[in-house]
Order: sequence, then structure tokens, then C-alpha cells
Amino acid sequence: MSAVVRIFALVAWLLPGAAAADAVSDAREAMARLEAARGALDDAGSGRDRVRALTETIRAFEDGLAAVRTGLRSATTREQALADDLRRRDSEIAALLVTLRGVSAGPSPVLMLHPEGPAGSVRAGMVLSGLVPELNARALSLREDFSELQRLQSLQSDAELRLREGLTDLQEARARLSQAIADRQDLPRRFTNDPVREAILIASADTLDSFARGLERISVDESDDAPLSLDVDKGTLPLPAGGSILRAAGEPDAAGVVRPGIIVATPARAVVTAPVAATVRYAGPLLDFGNVVIIEPQSDVLFILAGLGTLYGAAGEVVAAGDPLGLMGGARATAGTEVSTDGDVTGAQASETLYIEVRQDNTPEDPSLWFRTDKDG
Repeated sequence: MSAVVRIFALVAWLLPGAAAADAVSDAREAMARLEAARGALDDAGSGRDRVRALTETIRAFEDGLAAVRTGLRSATTREQALADDLRRRDSEIAALLVTLRGVSAGPSPVLMLHPEGPAGSVRAGMVLSGLVPELNARALSLREDFSELQRLQSLQSDAELRLREGLTDLQEARARLSQAIADRQDLPRRFTNDPVREAILIASADTLDSFARGLERISVDESDDAPLSLDVDKGTLPLPAGGSILRAAGEPDAAGVVRPGIIVATPARAVVTAPVAATVRYAGPLLDFGNVVIIEPQSDVLFILAGLGTLYGAAGEVVAAGDPLGLMGGARATAGTEVSTDGDVTGAQASETLYIEVRQDNTPEDPSLWFRTDKDG
């Protein structure tokens, strides 16, 4: 994982200036998270501790790689601007060189003569001497721009190498997380599902609403201990996966379908975590939503997460805030597909969509009232 630490160091000086301040700040924050996660991973004892440490490590990787891509994209933009500026100055530089070459080619006595006599020669000399600092300054500016262009090109090559190394580490962490999930045996349970009742409910449900309303009927041996109230956390909960809001609640999609939840664009195979401590009410495929996880943070509230590629855990388990619920779908990344100057919330990097719906007393509520949606998750 040392490759990712070098990534953050690279981002910290990839782009000087105020325009890169946010990216640098995000990179430093992600680096601190990564170091803390690596320490927690080394100290982890139980299966649940290893899962939590690996989950935090993966989120730190995802944040760090996103920060590097942002810096790399800005570097590419700056490089293009410098190259265009240098090309625009080509004709000006060529004309200046021709003029200087013509002046220097003349015999020395002729250079001292001026049609207006000695006074004109003095004035011409003063003009020429005044041009020297300006020419020197422009030459220095050109040298600095050219040096910056070369440095940016070198940094881009280095950043792409670090991205490939970081991607390899990220894939390894995901594999280790899956193994740690398989080894985890210490999650508390509130109930178990009756498979026959569950199959009947899935077969009879034609909408997400009808399925959610029938959830209570498929659990058996349910205890009464439920998580605490969410009132103090409402509006401040983190999004379950890193990404950006693609469609708000009630906003029709391309087919004109209106849903009460929000759609978050995420990178392929991004880790999806529980925003709060909750009971898993359902985990499995459902209708046309793909893999769905429904968690219950308190008795009258349900968070529905749809569109996952891999599911962790089972119905009845009690998960803590930050525990992994699964991974988003998408092709397993290779160096060529994820080493891109596109940001993680644009283009191929945000290739998956996570649907989030919140239901209170079995009535849909706008998830933006519950989650922080003013920035990337």
C-alpha cells in the first residue's frame, strides 16, 4: 500500500495555486485516513475489526485515487493551455528573431547613423535599451512556461504509474475484504428470515413499495432491541458510496419514470457502507432493481439501496455505521480502464448508479433530507 502514500505526496505538489487547493486538501485528508486505516488493519484482531479496517482502507483508496485523477485532469488542462500559448507566440518570436538578426547583420557604422541625426540616434538607442528588460522578461517567461510544460508532462507520467500501483492495491484490498467477510462470524442478529415467506413476498410484489410493506411478515424469532433514534443525525448522514447525485428525488429519468429516491453515480466496484448502525431487513435480488439491501436504522425507518453488484451480510444481522454492505457492479478494473484523466464523477469512472430511497412509516421521503448531498459522498 506504500504506492498510494506516494500518490498523495504527488498530488500535494502536482498543481500549485489556489485552483488546486481543494484537491490537495482532499488528498491530504485521504492520506491521513489511509494511514489510520493501515494502522487499524495491523492491530485488528477479530473478524469484524478486520472488516472495518479493510472497509476504511478501501474508502481511503477510493478518495485518494479520485484526488489524484482530479489533479491529473487539471495538469492535463494546464499543459494544453501552455502548449496553445506557446504555439500562439511562435510567429511573434519568429518575427522578433528576424528583426534582431537583421539588425545584427548590418555594419557597425551604419547602425550608429539615424536619419534625424545624433538626437535621433540617441532616442533610438534609448528605445532599444528600454526594450531589453522587456525582452529579457518575456524570454524568462517563455523559459518558465516551457519548464512548467516539461514538469507537467513528467508528473503526468509519474501520476499514471502511481494510479496503476494504487489500483492494484485497491483490488487487493477488495479481495481481502471479501475474504474477511466470509470469515466474519461475530455479527449480532435480531431475527432470521423464513425462506418460504420471503420467496412468496418476492413473487407477489410488483413494486418496491409493496415489497417494503411486506418485510415484517418474512422475519421470524425477532427480538425487540432496535437501534437508537436517528433524529439527531437526520440531514447529516454520509452517502453510502462515494459519488455525486445524478438524479434528485422526483426527477424523471430518460424514460419519464419518476421515483421517490435519488440516484448516485459511483465508480465501478465502489464499496457501499451502512451510513448508521442498522438491522439488515433484506439483502438479495429484487424486481428490476438488481441486488438490493434494505436496512432499518430504527423501527419506523427504512433505507433502501439498490443496484449493487456484490452483497455482504444477510437479513437479520445488525451492522455498525461504516460496515460494508456490498460493492457496486461493473467490470473488474484494469490499469487501462481506471488510469484516466476523467474525474470519478464523470465519464467512464462513474459507470455505476446506486438508487437510494428512504421510507418513514412506509411513506417515501426525500433522501436529501437525510443525507449530505451538497458535495461528493
